[in-house]
Amino acid sequence: MADVGALVLPYGRGDDVSGAGRASRRAVIAAGAGALAAGCTKYGDEGSQPEPSDTATPPPSSSAPGSAKTSGSSAPASESPKPPAGPELAKTSDIPVGGGKVFKDKKVVVTQPESGDFKAFSAVCTHQGCTVSEVAGGTINCPCHGSKYRVADASVAGGPAPRPLPPQKITVTGNSITLG
Repeated sequence: MADVGALVLPYGRGDDVSGAGRASRRAVIAAGAGALAAGCTKYGDEGSQPEPSDTATPPPSSSAPGSAKTSGSSAPASESPKPPAGPELAKTSDIPVGGGKVFKDKKVVVTQPESGDFKAFSAVCTHQGCTVSEVAGGTINCPCHGSKYRVADASVAGGPAPRPLPPQKITVTGNSITLG
């Protein structure tokens, strides 16, 4: 940071009517602006450097995050399916086709847009953080301000919500749905 020096300003005119030794208002503003600019240049360079990033690419996934299909398995025929990721959240029969179910205690909503296609999303509304209350008429509904999200992808279908519900990872093993 540049040293701009000290600027001494007298409080009153006193006997000096010539203005000698006094800084004009423009000079004071210019000096302040210069000091501010000099101080800001140190911080302005931080954003111009690219952020370091992890260049590793994740392996391709057979389905989008937040979705799980019941048909097919990625495990070889000689291996049995892996055990569920955690405690069972629901049975596949608990989730109606074209609808879904809200699990308030887990803050997750599970939908089945098409037969055998299960998806999970956060149950926290992106508008003001209320928990969604129901899945009806093809939408996930928030009771607080009327936001609605589509069961297929949790995109905003109506209301004040600014963005879709974030996806949650689920695992479907047989007729069991687990988080993770």
